[in-house]
Amino acid sequence: MVSKNEVIERAHRIGFDDIGFTTAEPFEDHRKVLASRIQDYSWITKMGLDLEKGIDPKIILPGAKSIIVLLDVYFREAFPPSMEGHFGRCYMDDDRVTRDGLSKRIKEFRSYLRNNGIDSKVPFHLPHRVAAARAGVGTFGKNCLLYANRVARKSSWVIPLAVVIDHEFSPDEPTVALGCPDWCRNACIAACPTKALSGPRKIDPRRCISYLSYFGPDITPIDLREPMGMYIYGCDRCQNVCPRNAPWLAQELDMNHKVALMAGDFDLSRLLHMDSEYFEAKIWPHMFYAGAEGIWRWKMNVARVMGNSLDEKYIPDLIRAVRENTDERVQGMAAWALGRIGGADARTALKYFEKGSEGLFREEIHLALQQCSA
Repeated sequence: MVSKNEVIERAHRIGFDDIGFTTAEPFEDHRKVLASRIQDYSWITKMGLDLEKGIDPKIILPGAKSIIVLLDVYFREAFPPSMEGHFGRCYMDDDRVTRDGLSKRIKEFRSYLRNNGIDSKVPFHLPHRVAAARAGVGTFGKNCLLYANRVARKSSWVIPLAVVIDHEFSPDEPTVALGCPDWCRNACIAACPTKALSGPRKIDPRRCISYLSYFGPDITPIDLREPMGMYIYGCDRCQNVCPRNAPWLAQELDMNHKVALMAGDFDLSRLLHMDSEYFEAKIWPHMFYAGAEGIWRWKMNVARVMGNSLDEKYIPDLIRAVRENTDERVQGMAAWALGRIGGADARTALKYFEKGSEGLFREEIHLALQQCSA
């Protein structure tokens, strides 16, 4: 049977940055956390992901004896500034649909295990960050993210991948702890503009910009629109201000050419006016949490970002969005954005659209006109 050192060597050869081992014991402490935050995470269950069933690895894989945690650095290269300002970094080179990068390496690792008589599962609902800390590859941050112990200059730009296996390896020393320095002054909590972070390791995901950008159930609440700022999909605010990430952010990285080549597809005007064919061909393969049925959410987010830019050059785009869309959430956000930018052209357009408007769209026009007058 293959040895632990051989597995470690193969993981590094395949391209994973770090690897740790832990037992297949249930995550009982995590069960308590979920029980205490049922309302915060009930939306996940409604989406079909049962976090409760992910607590016991033996439910995931009968006969489970160990968990291997692979750590992958997703911020190895720089991303175009035009993308970094609007999208979370972990989504810009996500290959879970295209399967041309990380997915291939996971498949190769599992094939290696299988060829050595080891069965495996890579579950989505197992608490990956908790498993990673239990396997000794990272500690927690106050922003609820995992920070590497040995790679990526001990930053949070890592993805932990838990592989449940039916073979027992000796577990590594756990590092289940909060690793933030005392002097950081809760930088991530203070910087969270929507107050999703209410304290160390306490988050209301329903107020998180990432959640709102791709899972928000309706038009974004008024009090969160300006705080969401310039993000269209995802958010890196708490990571950008974190002193634990400063060493990684201070270095010069080569450009990620794959992302650079597709940056033009994510131009704000193109996103605002895209049809379902464009979305499914250019956007969804890379950022897939919202499918074609959620294209309204993309357009709504783009309209909000245009408004928060305060740039008058977007007024024609926003006027066009009102005219060409029938979804009142898109129309309403475009109206709000016109009011946020303000000026004579925006006010004239809003007064014109006010005639014959109704429902949510009419309410947003009235709010926008008040902004223009302020």
